[in-house]
Amino acid sequence: MSKRAIELFDVVNTALMILVLLCMIYPLYFTIIASVSEPSEVALGKVFLVPRGFTLEAYRNVFRKDEIWLGYRNTIIYTTVGTALNLALTIPCAFALSRKNLRGRTAITWYFLFTMFFSGGLIPLYLIVKGLGLVNKPYTLIILSGFAVFYMVVSRIFFETTIPEELYESARIDGCTDFGQFFRIALPLSKAIVAVMTLFYAVGRWNDFFAALVFISDINFYPLQLVLRNILIEGRMALSSLTMRNLTTDEMLAITKRAYLAEAMKYSLIFIAAAPLLVAYPFVQKYFVKGVLIGSLKG
Repeated sequence: MSKRAIELFDVVNTALMILVLLCMIYPLYFTIIASVSEPSEVALGKVFLVPRGFTLEAYRNVFRKDEIWLGYRNTIIYTTVGTALNLALTIPCAFALSRKNLRGRTAITWYFLFTMFFSGGLIPLYLIVKGLGLVNKPYTLIILSGFAVFYMVVSRIFFETTIPEELYESARIDGCTDFGQFFRIALPLSKAIVAVMTLFYAVGRWNDFFAALVFISDINFYPLQLVLRNILIEGRMALSSLTMRNLTTDEMLAITKRAYLAEAMKYSLIFIAAAPLLVAYPFVQKYFVKGVLIGSLKG
């Protein structure tokens, strides 16, 4: 290949990568500028590249709402406690199934894989949860997502391919038990996969709203994402009420202002909800290649 062709390839490849980068960054950038723009400008679709009518009114109204703080508190609790439960179930299970001397490990693995591909559906799940008395309980959201088979499989392969078997054999010769091998050998050498699993589980916990929508009806237990959904519905209902007749001018102006403000609050809530994950991501990014790629391939 000629030097000119290589240079042309580099130019085209760089341009494509920049285009992909812009496509990924722009939604977040638009969310930020829309959240600090005049609500009416956002609702009318006039905000594209720069804020219009800079204002923090949307943030002020967000922080005035008690349900926002309550939802934030609930989500932090669900994410923190739930992620700890996920790791406590996933990592030991993956380590146990990675041990070749475990009797019946193939059958156990296939049992887990079967549940990953086949399920009874939402209605049977709801009936089971209701029969256990877990409907409308805050800890339901923690228990229901306590284990992910796919993440367990990735972690198991990580243990199989990363930690030499000789370390376990040496530990057994010295009288180390299986628990000792896990806590003294496997766990200290598995910081990469633990960090990756922590991020994956935490992101899923933080963004989950469907389980709360199905099993939770008490607003005091709502996670932040469900609060955000209700605010979006409230804004749409405010816009739809503008078509109602027999409204005075003042009433229409008040409803319009509320609808515009709800539109701006939507973007401020998206940024507030995503900010913790955006801050946490760089701290675990360095573990991705080591944790995910090694844990996803065998051999």
